[in-house]
Parts: sequence; C-alpha cells; structure tokens
Amino acid sequence: MTDLDQRGPTGGPSSAPATGEPVGTTSGRRARLAGSLGSLGSSFGTTSRGIRQITQGVTHNLGQVADQARPVWRPVARVLGWVSPLGWTILALGVACWVAGTHWGWTELLMVAGAALVLFAICLVLAMGRTRVTIEAQVDPRRVVVGDPATGRIIVTNEARTPMLPILVELPVGLSAARFVLPALTPGHAHEELFVVPTSRRGVIQVGPATTVQGDPLGLMRRTLTWTERTELFVHPRTVALESLGAGLLRDLEGSTTEDLSMSDLAFHALREYQPGDDRRYIHWRSSAKAGRLLVRQFLDTRRSHVSVLVDPDPEQYRSGHGKTGQADREVVRDVMAANAPTAIQADVEAAISVGSSIMVRVMLDEQDATIVCGDQRVTKAVPQVGLDAMSRVVPGPVDFFAMSLDAADLAPDTSTVFLVTGPHRPFIELQRAAGQFSQEVAKVVVVIDPQADHGIRRGGGLLILTLSRLEDLRLLLVAGVSR
Repeated sequence: MTDLDQRGPTGGPSSAPATGEPVGTTSGRRARLAGSLGSLGSSFGTTSRGIRQITQGVTHNLGQVADQARPVWRPVARVLGWVSPLGWTILALGVACWVAGTHWGWTELLMVAGAALVLFAICLVLAMGRTRVTIEAQVDPRRVVVGDPATGRIIVTNEARTPMLPILVELPVGLSAARFVLPALTPGHAHEELFVVPTSRRGVIQVGPATTVQGDPLGLMRRTLTWTERTELFVHPRTVALESLGAGLLRDLEGSTTEDLSMSDLAFHALREYQPGDDRRYIHWRSSAKAGRLLVRQFLDTRRSHVSVLVDPDPEQYRSGHGKTGQADREVVRDVMAANAPTAIQADVEAAISVGSSIMVRVMLDEQDATIVCGDQRVTKAVPQVGLDAMSRVVPGPVDFFAMSLDAADLAPDTSTVFLVTGPHRPFIELQRAAGQFSQEVAKVVVVIDPQADHGIRRGGGLLILTLSRLEDLRLLLVAGVSR
C-alpha cells in the first residue's frame, strides 16, 4: 500500500473514524457533535463551580466585615432611619443645587443649596438628644362586654435632670391610634392623659405599645422610641342569664344531686324496709334494732354533666350573610371579617357566638364541665373568663363543621349533652353527621339562629331543633325544650 492510500482527499492524514465509517457520514458528524457538547458541558460545569466558590468566599468575607463593622454602621443606619421622605427630598435638592451651582457658577443655586442643607442639619440636631421618661399605659377594665365603656390612661414622667420640651406620644388602640401632645415637663413631674377605647364590637383590641415621636416642626425627621408593651383588651360577646340546664347522664359522686333514687351514692335520702336483693352493706342496724325490722339506706343520685357546644362561625350559613357566593363577594366578606368591623353580615354570627357563650357560662356556673369549639378556638374544662376570652378571639369565616365535631368529640369523650349552634342554611345532613360523632345516649340539641323565623321547637332525625329569632328567647326555649 502506498503513502497516497494512507491520506485523505486533501492529501493529509485520514480523519475517518476508527470504526471504518466514511468521513462525511451522518454518524460521524453526530459523534463529533456529541464530543464537542460533552467538552462544553464539562467546561461549563467547571466554570460554574469556580464561580460559586468565588462568590461564596466573597459573601463570607463581606459577612465577616459587616459583623466587625457593626458598631460603626448600625448607629449610622439608625440615624438614617429618622429621615422622612420629605427630609430625603430636601437633602437631594440641596446636593443637586450645590453641584449645579459649583459647576456653572450660579450664585442663586448655591444659596438654595446652602439653605436646604442648613435646614436639614438643624432638623437633624432637633431630633437628636436622649429622652429620659417613663411611660405607663393602663386600661381598666381589661375585660368588658360589647357596648360597656372601657377607659385608659397614660402617665408620662420626666426622669431627666433638665426640663423636657413638648413631645408627641402615640398609643395604638386597635386599628386607630391615640395621639397626645405633652406639654413641657420639669424634672420629676408627670403628666396624665385619659382616652376611651371603643367597644362596639366583639374582639380583642391591641393597646400599645406607647411610643414617643421626637423630630422637627417641618417633619423632615421623625425619631420614635418604644416605651411600653402591648396590652390586650378583651371585648366579650353579650350573654343572657339562663336557668340551670340540670344534671347530666354521668353518675359522679361530686356531681349535682338529682331526684332519682339510688341504692349507692353519697346524698342520703331516707330509710326503707329491706327487700330481697338489697345490698346488706346498706342495712342501718341501729334503726333496724329499734324498729324491729330490717331498714336499708336510700340515696339520691348525683350526676355530672359534660356539655359540648359547637358554634358555626361561617357567615354564609346565616340569613344575613347568605348569597355572598361570588368570588369577589367572598373576598369582600373576608376583608371585612379580617378587619373585624361591625357590619350586618356579622349580625347573625355574633348572635350565634352569644348563644354558645351563654350556654357555656351557665354550665360552668353550675360547676359542670364544658367544652366549646368555634372556628380555631377550643376550650375545655375551664372557667368562664377563659372561655369568653377565647370567644372574643373568634374571627368569622368558612369552617369544616364536621372537623369541628371531631375535635369536640376528642376533647370531651364523656359528653352528656351537645349543642350545635348554626344558621338556617347549614344542610341538615351535615348537622346529623356532626352530631353522629357522639354516642347515642348523648342528648343532641341544634340551635338555629334565624331572625326571620318564629321561635319554635321540633324534633327530627334524632335531634332536638330549637329555632331562635332573638338572643333573649334562648332562656324560654331551653326550658321548654329540656322539659320535653
């Protein structure tokens, strides 16, 4: 074989693949392309790893430098936070006029720049200084019923050795804020301001923290200092006084005495003649010896109730909130509920919360166990104050009523009576499913809040259904319904 046979078409060394495929075939081009892409990917991966290592190192070094320089830049950042948008505008105007006046030699711009920068410096000096005061914010009482007055006071004392200039004190109260302009105070003197907290709606009102605002009259600087903690004012739902709901189904030696006779308990009732089958441990031997015949003790049953209350906080299940089914309407309702504003949409929901709270308070006053579930609030075996605080935190909104019943059944497996408080638009099958989570011997009562219906009592599907048009009718309906 000659040298010409070992060369390619151009006379150079042959570039044919080792597999014997011709140079211009498709397989050969694919092989070369794959090799090129592999080399490119390897190079790119190496480059990205290198860039990542470099950036990680730079970020780590910058973090260390920032930590070491924290004592320097942190006070500077705090001072820069005092500057208001108007202050930044004045500063930018002064700098721009200074640069332009210096460049073109305009005396007028230099005068404007000097005035702006001097004004900025004076306002900065007014915002500086150490305020030494003690502020005490009080709200009395801390728990009120809807509509009851709640007042508060704020006391500011000058603890400095020098007179204090007038300052502004701000105290957030719910969604608004109370503002007080304090007069100049001499050392050691105090100033007291009173304010009224609106309690027209149920909820938890956040009061505080109190802050002092120090700055300049023009508003270029605004320096705020926080002096107190946040205080919660509980506005409890309105409740009505109810008659005792009576004894429950669970026999308990620490329970309430009933009229049912028993042969074994602590509430002694009377003596009667011995009958075959009576427990001889209860024979009263001393009385039997005097009477000449066997006499046994007779007792009254003592029973303890555990009442569970489920309150439906979904506005769409009530008459006032029905029809808000569109997406836009639902968003409006959600925003209104989040703001906890008193609207007609919440009227029936608030009535249902009042009904559930009234039942809970009555059970707790009877020294019986109570469990209440409403939305995300769950309280069991507590005192009335704790239960009412939880009901104040309820925010109306869509809920899974069946899941609420499961939670109640888990919290109170020994429930003897369960109340389901809802609106007329909650499907009856859902009420049956919720009540079905409790055992058959448990008394199941459904309270329907419907202002447009006449109050009444009926039974259906194993449930006692009470239709309530006004909160004031709850007492009569419960008495009539329990007596049936």
